[in-house]
Amino acid sequence: MNPPPKLRVSLDEATTTPRVTLGGPRRGAIQLRHPITARLRHVAPFRHLSGIPSMHCMRERGREGEGERGGGSGGTQPSTSALFGELWTHNSWSGRKMMKFSWDNYKRYAWGKNELRPLTRNGHIGNMFGGLRGASIIDSLDTLYIMGLTEEYNDAKEWVQTSLDLNSNGEASLFEVNIRYVGGLLAAYYLTGEEMYKNKVLELGEKLLPAFNTPTGIPRGVINLGSGTSWSWGWASAGSSILAEFGTLHLEFVHLSELSGNPVYTEKVMNIRKLLNKIEKPHGLYPNFLSPVSGNWVQHHVSIGGLGDSFYEYLIKSYLMSDKTDGEAKKMYYGAMEAIEANLVQKSPGGLTYMAEWRGGILDHKMGHLACFSGGMIGIGADDGAPEKRQHFLDLAAEITHTCHESYTRSATKLGPEAFRFDGGGEATATRLSDRYYILRPEVIESYMYMWRLTHDPKYREWGWEAVEALEQHCRVESGFSGIRDVYTMTASHDNMQQSFFLSETLKYLYLLFSDDDLLPLEDWVFNTEAHPLPVIRRSCAQDEATQDKTSSE
Repeated sequence: MNPPPKLRVSLDEATTTPRVTLGGPRRGAIQLRHPITARLRHVAPFRHLSGIPSMHCMRERGREGEGERGGGSGGTQPSTSALFGELWTHNSWSGRKMMKFSWDNYKRYAWGKNELRPLTRNGHIGNMFGGLRGASIIDSLDTLYIMGLTEEYNDAKEWVQTSLDLNSNGEASLFEVNIRYVGGLLAAYYLTGEEMYKNKVLELGEKLLPAFNTPTGIPRGVINLGSGTSWSWGWASAGSSILAEFGTLHLEFVHLSELSGNPVYTEKVMNIRKLLNKIEKPHGLYPNFLSPVSGNWVQHHVSIGGLGDSFYEYLIKSYLMSDKTDGEAKKMYYGAMEAIEANLVQKSPGGLTYMAEWRGGILDHKMGHLACFSGGMIGIGADDGAPEKRQHFLDLAAEITHTCHESYTRSATKLGPEAFRFDGGGEATATRLSDRYYILRPEVIESYMYMWRLTHDPKYREWGWEAVEALEQHCRVESGFSGIRDVYTMTASHDNMQQSFFLSETLKYLYLLFSDDDLLPLEDWVFNTEAHPLPVIRRSCAQDEATQDKTSSE
């Protein structure tokens, strides 16, 4: 990749919106409006957000508490930045180029469809979204905006405004529609203030509520967005609901209540918590299958990977998004972590720390790629547990992230398999043919980004760059990026799918890994499980503002 032109940032005094100038003064005045380069901690360009308590406080509170988390604040890099700053800028620019390449091919060959098939150069609709279209567009809105791809963002915005039809009548995954469409529209609204996104997301959110019409209030996994009827997945044991699905609604639904003023969304997800706190948990663990009729566990299968993963993620993120006031989420998260450490965390003979799966008391020494998000999760939760365990949690986060990196380095392509095992003499490698594929998943890179932000250990950026090179070498095809069927062979067999989460998560996390910490700082934003940024809700500031308004009116 050629190095990027140098970037110079200056503020437009009239709008406080930064302008990014490409090249030096001799190259002329090519200026692009870049809405995010100005650090989002201040949110100065976003005057439309002043009515949202969390954003207003973010804007007004300045740099209070700076430097408390891993030294990452104010855009100040560690001492190595003077030496490696140019490289980091180059790497960030490379992520932007990968996004533009992916987007341009999606627009050329699959516009309005859910995902691009890059080998056959056509679109894929699938059956997860109940007739909704444009999943790649919705998933890309915030990525395009954050990267300053203005023309591409405007095309996406226009499609949402004119072509996103929410009056569909098909079978939709409650989970997928929530994390991709609801999360994507919420993030687009919070970043841009465009009322159109707010109107769309509130209309869509209302269509999801009938899924909760069960004897327990635990939603079923599939809903017809037109009729409101819902049912459980046919493959789910005994008509059960899935922990990672009904447990991955909290962030988005709390924000739906914030925007609509309707408490029903928060009430729905709080009812889920109420039931989970009431029922007995085997060894303190949360099994993956729960009956929405009886409210009892259906199987005692526990996983930090698929079926369980984002439930745990949303516990700690709910606490952080509440400005650390959601004590129930905090208690549930650290209680779950205690049970996970006691029952699932293992050390291999070769010294690798991993998360095994638990099946009725019997360990399955397997870790899925999906479980690799847990390095970042444990890292962001390290500060708020027992003080004496802070370093322990950071160490555990680093060990898990290291293991996931090993699953990449031990393959021929330097990309990780869908699942890897620690038995039969192998470690961090896939032993089954059915586990050898890679579908552009983000979880390992996600943990690199968080661990970089928390520690500023340069190895995380080095590992991220290894992933960039591997993606470019093995997954890039003429008309987009594609997953591969076997990470252990250099002769690539592509799966012909550019997943929408590649645009939303993988490329966004890579871009953030090589950007300043003040681009979507962790003190002010949480990412939903599709990497859509949602602002922290600061109640104390809202109350202070209301008090001041009342006093001034008197």
